[in-house]
Amino acid sequence: MWNYKTPGIPDELFERTEKVPITKEEIRTIQISKARLRPGQTVYDIGCGSGSISIEAALQIESSGKVLAIDHDQNAVELTKKNVEKFGISNISVIYGNAKEKILELEEADVIFIGGTGGDTKEIVELSENKLRSGGRIVIGIILVETFYSVLQVLKRLHFESVDITQITVSKSRKTTAGTMMLARNPVTIISATKI
Repeated sequence: MWNYKTPGIPDELFERTEKVPITKEEIRTIQISKARLRPGQTVYDIGCGSGSISIEAALQIESSGKVLAIDHDQNAVELTKKNVEKFGISNISVIYGNAKEKILELEEADVIFIGGTGGDTKEIVELSENKLRSGGRIVIGIILVETFYSVLQVLKRLHFESVDITQITVSKSRKTTAGTMMLARNPVTIISATKI
């Protein structure tokens, strides 16, 4: 379905529902690049939503790697499964449940993506530190200022290195009767770091 090595699958290619969020194409592309993925890695996608990050990561780590996609919303789990099937991906396991509980049961990861967590981002980052291999990467997508601050404090306390903060504001074109206008989307802050 997606015959390219580069990330950036158009949003419209994914199955979507109003109740389940999707990490938008441009944001997703930057998050994937910040993860520094390689074939054979084990990846968590916590708060997988529609599964767009899971799909992109699975393509990057190839069939020798695996993605563990977790969400506490049954609608998100079902939608992720639909997208996994639509894209013909075989190296994604979709897990329903609370990430703070499920993460304890998982094997170690090379990369952990943290997205829509329902307000538990700080605690999930703390738990992730114990599941991340040395030299592993964590990539966190944030929209709230309060979450941004709490995550930075945790990363500092846990001695993560190479902490990078990137804020992205994207405008997309929309055709109107008079021409083309640019519509701004909400800014997203991406924090990425490496476990020592």
